[in-house]
Amino acid sequence: MPALIKIAIAHYQFETIHPFLDGNGRIGRLLITLFLVEQKILDIPLLYISSYFEKNKELYYDNLHNTRVKNDILQWIKYFLVGIEQTATLAVRTLSEIIQLKTRIEENIRLNYGRRSNVALVLLHHLLKNPLVTIDEVAKACDLSYKAANDLVKRACEDKYLVETTGQSRNRIFVFGQYLDLFK
Repeated sequence: MPALIKIAIAHYQFETIHPFLDGNGRIGRLLITLFLVEQKILDIPLLYISSYFEKNKELYYDNLHNTRVKNDILQWIKYFLVGIEQTATLAVRTLSEIIQLKTRIEENIRLNYGRRSNVALVLLHHLLKNPLVTIDEVAKACDLSYKAANDLVKRACEDKYLVETTGQSRNRIFVFGQYLDLFK
């Protein structure tokens, strides 16, 4: 039996059994992704099918219910596979947008940051892993003094790569908003 059919059935069974007092939905959706990684269908857990299920909760619950009451497992599998396809398509599109953003910013850094280009690229790669940072975190990630990190963050804010979110003069937090917006 193909792995996607197996996990479709397993997800239905898990949701029907409902083994926990709380968190069944989250755990059930997480098991989908972990199963796909374990089966080597995914290299890393990038598939977030929750958004598909959440988009129309009624349809999700109706399909689960009809499988339970009418034994309509075929409709459930079709619904589930459409969700996998749509979620995978969205993930590929988002990844493509991330690559385009990264390439565009790297080009700008190489052209406009002069001798700070290398450290600015280190910051960019750090932001792709941790899109919220403080000056101290930038100093540590880029191996800079506090002042040099502050200057780098200031430049990144001028170029609109980072946005300060606290409105404070101390303990400021900066967000790589362009990156986070790609996930909406």
